[in-house]
Formats: sequence, structure tokens, C-alpha cells
Amino acid sequence: MGGWTLLLLWALTFVSLPAPTAPDPNDESCLTHLSESLQDQNKNLRNWTRPAFKAPCSGFTSYLQGITCNNGRIYKLSLSNLALKGSISPYLSNCTNLQSLDLSSNFLAGEIPADFQFLVNLAVLNLSSNKLSGEIPPELAYCVYLNVIDLHDNLITGPIPQNLGLLRRLSVFDVSNNRLSGPIPASLGNRSGNLPRFNATSFEGNKDLYGYPLPPLRNKGLSILAIVGIGLGSGLLSLVLSFTAVCIWLRAIEQRAVVEESKISQLGPDY
Repeated sequence: MGGWTLLLLWALTFVSLPAPTAPDPNDESCLTHLSESLQDQNKNLRNWTRPAFKAPCSGFTSYLQGITCNNGRIYKLSLSNLALKGSISPYLSNCTNLQSLDLSSNFLAGEIPADFQFLVNLAVLNLSSNKLSGEIPPELAYCVYLNVIDLHDNLITGPIPQNLGLLRRLSVFDVSNNRLSGPIPASLGNRSGNLPRFNATSFEGNKDLYGYPLPPLRNKGLSILAIVGIGLGSGLLSLVLSFTAVCIWLRAIEQRAVVEESKISQLGPDY
């Protein structure tokens, strides 16, 4: 009787175990294209092979460098400080279950893909300390679960998109040491209510970026003073030159009058 009970319990346990999730073809496409866009000069991703991409996850486990899985899907990708070159493939957006993406401290160039808008579960985006250029895609505002946007120490240009201030969960925002320009959106620089606020260190190192919480642009003030000084100097120089010309003209008239008077006195009769 005891043997039958143990057998029944074992059978029930086996039946209740969740079936392993089938590999997702989107994850395979995501890794395949990302691998093609990267240059791994130090061979840190040596186990990133096409056969491995077909089933990158086994339940909650992955043997691929930098990948963490959750129920058969990639939910975290961390490839920081691996001396990677190349660019960020827009097909990375095929990893639709991705919640954390960290490609920081590499040598990645090119633009941030606007297709990241399709990573609707993304909470952490860290692309700091690379050589990324172009503008910050405003489409990131569609990733409503974003808690962290870290883009510091890149070559990013253009303005900070206004609509990023709509990300209510955003608690870390760092775009320092780039080439950004224009005003800091009030929705990011001067947040109200219970929303986390970002201090000047989040924006510093962008010489053409201005607005609260950055201090006033002293360089612009100096340039205005310089312009005013140049204007005043030019006006004064023009006045001096004009006065000199008038003096020379008057002197010439005076000399001519003396010459004419001398001629008249010579033509007159002698008594």
C-alpha cells in the first residue's frame, strides 16, 4: 500500500511540473543580428554561436555569456566592459521580453536604434561609456517601464526629447559628457510631486545644453559682453576716424585760403 502511495505522489508531482517553454524564434533573431553587428576582438563571446542561438534559454538557465533567462525567454542582457566594437543592431528589439540591457563601457559606435520602442518591458537601459552618436530617439518614451536611462560619456548630439519626461517610473537619468544642445526639458530638469529629481550632474559636460538644474551659461554672458565691447569699440573707432577726416578737410581748406590770399596780394598794384 505504501509503495502505491509513493508511486501516486511521484506521478502527481511529475504531472504538475510545468512543461519547458519552447525556444522563441524572436530571441534567436535578436541574438543572431546582434552578434553580426558586434566585433568581439577579445573573444569574450566565443560561445555565441548560431546553433546556441536556436535555444539560448533552458527554463531559467542560459550558458551564453551575458544572458539571463526567465521561463525560457531572455530577460537580461549584460555585455559591459568587454571591449566590444561595432554597432547596436536594431534587431535587438526582437528580444521582446528584455527587461535589462547593459552594453556600457565598450567601443560601440553609431546611433541608438529607434526600434528600442518595441522593448515594451525594458526597465534598465545602460549604454554609457561608448562612442555612440546621433540623437536620443524620442521613441524611448514608449518604454513606459523604464527606470534607468544611462547614456553618459558618448558623442550624442541634438536636444533631449521632451517626451522622456513622461516616463513616470524614471529614477536614474544621466546624459552627462555628450554633445547635447538646447534647453533641458522642464519635465526632466524640474520635476514636481513625488517624482525623482535629477541634479546638475545628470546633464553637465554638454557645453550647449542649458536650463535648470544647470547653472547659467557664463560663456554666453561673456560672449554677449564681448559683442557689446566690439560694437562700442567699432563705434568709437568710426568716430575718431570721422573726426580726423574732418580735421584734415578743414586744414586743407585753411591752407587753400592762405594760398589764394597770397596770390591776390601779389597781383595788387604797388604804391
